[in-house]
Amino acid sequence: MTVLQVVPALETGGAERTTVDIAAALTDGGHRAIVVSEGGRMVEELLAVGGKHVTMPASTKNIFRMRGNARRIAELAVAEGADIIHARSRAPAWSALWASSRAKTKFVTTYHGAYSAANSLKNFYNSVMARGDAVIANSAFTADLIGQRHPFARSRISTIHRGIDLTRFDQSSGERGASLRLQWGLDGEAAVLMSVARLTPWKGQDVLLDALKILGDRSAVPWVCVMAGDDQGRTEYRESLLRKAEELGISERVRLVGHVDDIPAALSVATLGVQPSTEPEAFGRAAVEAQAAGLPVVVSDLGAVRETVLAPPETAGSGRSGWRVPAGDADALAEALRVALATPAEERAAMGARGRAHAQANFSLTAMKQKTLDLYHSVLEDSVRALY
Repeated sequence: MTVLQVVPALETGGAERTTVDIAAALTDGGHRAIVVSEGGRMVEELLAVGGKHVTMPASTKNIFRMRGNARRIAELAVAEGADIIHARSRAPAWSALWASSRAKTKFVTTYHGAYSAANSLKNFYNSVMARGDAVIANSAFTADLIGQRHPFARSRISTIHRGIDLTRFDQSSGERGASLRLQWGLDGEAAVLMSVARLTPWKGQDVLLDALKILGDRSAVPWVCVMAGDDQGRTEYRESLLRKAEELGISERVRLVGHVDDIPAALSVATLGVQPSTEPEAFGRAAVEAQAAGLPVVVSDLGAVRETVLAPPETAGSGRSGWRVPAGDADALAEALRVALATPAEERAAMGARGRAHAQANFSLTAMKQKTLDLYHSVLEDSVRALY
């Protein structure tokens, strides 16, 4: 089969990572994978796994350009013999929906985010992600959200958790980690708090800085916080974080290191993973990757973290893999970090092992790939059965 995926760009992020992963699954299975996007650093990887890339202004929200994209996607689908058009973001999904109707192909969507639905117009705009012949939710939290906001789609929702390439965390990354320690100027004696997320306000870096100030006043344990993530052009936000760290008197203990390709190496130097998001994570890949690396995590108690991070009340305290705290509460975040750093190293290691086992059992890349290909086949089989 030929599957044409549509995503705004192939720069960085969860939807983009999954796009390339599924392209690899398709080509490994003898199928064809085409991706439409504006391009980005991940195009080279897509081509390396055997996928084809077609450049379009896929992130546009201009209705005329969206209509133009629809025409071009439909023409591409017909020319390439696409069986399925799979949309992974709202603006290009409208173009993909119109294109699928025009080209008479099946339409699949993946609901990657807990999109804001402040009013009926915004909810209608979001509803395109629930209009697929099959609708993939990347967590049970997301599936429930789709059902509440778009009841018409309930019968077509399938939950397929994001998949993590766990094999990346099985390999030794000692030398690569040592290189990053040197590059980032990390003191070998200090605990490393690692927050991996693009720099954007809802990821909570601002709250984390407030928490770090409180932590410095409460804990004698030496620490350094590394914020690894691309600002994606939000230079003003990045500069505001640097100014705030300076004003709080913690700038020497905070590193904003930009985008990091080698996440296993980055996590290998860490003591704790920290994800202080202020809005719900539809899945929360960074927390799962930290656990896959054997790290305890401290996360905001929002969205899908109740599926991804083992903690009370769903899990007994003795079975936890991390701590969940109220979102936006710098004091609670600081206290959880203090407790985590005060926890004996062997106990933290046991928590990390539980988190790793949890990730291996529930969030493997292999499982996500197979479930997605199975869903594609199911959609096409339903189409064939409808003819008889």
